[in-house]
Amino acid sequence: MNGLERLLRALVAAFAAAGIPYMLTGSLASTVYGAPRTTYDVDFVVDPPDAAALEMLTDRLTPDFYVDAAAVREAWRQRSMFNIVDSAGWKADCILRKERAFSREEFGRRRPLEVLGVALAVASAEDVILSKLEWSQESGGSERQRRDVAAILAGAGAGLDQDYLRHWRGTLGLEREWALATGADGEP
Repeated sequence: MNGLERLLRALVAAFAAAGIPYMLTGSLASTVYGAPRTTYDVDFVVDPPDAAALEMLTDRLTPDFYVDAAAVREAWRQRSMFNIVDSAGWKADCILRKERAFSREEFGRRRPLEVLGVALAVASAEDVILSKLEWSQESGGSERQRRDVAAILAGAGAGLDQDYLRHWRGTLGLEREWALATGADGEP
């Protein structure tokens, strides 16, 4: 078992034990739907029911993983993120689900998939695209994020829900990022 597979298995088991719904997103999720690319971290959106669930998660993961309990508590207070790091250097960014319509919709659309032999919940291809566009916009423009979007469109383009993409990229103000990622006037 490689390090990433071990990390995924441990996190999925820990999320389940702590009663924390989650979804894989970010670079690894875009690899599932698009083209592979090297990454040394994984991104999860988590939706813990309360602070006690996060404390249970922290307790379950230590001492096998580094988890800063104070950072976890702060992430709960700020609805931000915290990290989980294993001894081999793999890192998981755990992002608390935002309190907004898109984030609730996105989280509700997660789907069960197998990644590296591990069954887990993964953001939909459309939602990975929208998240990548948001990350690009927030960072002032990211060619890496735009390439990930193009790869997902190339891999899953015809099967994507275009109405959903059109609605949310308009609502989230992502039309410019979409055009830059697709090199098109709004359509893939």
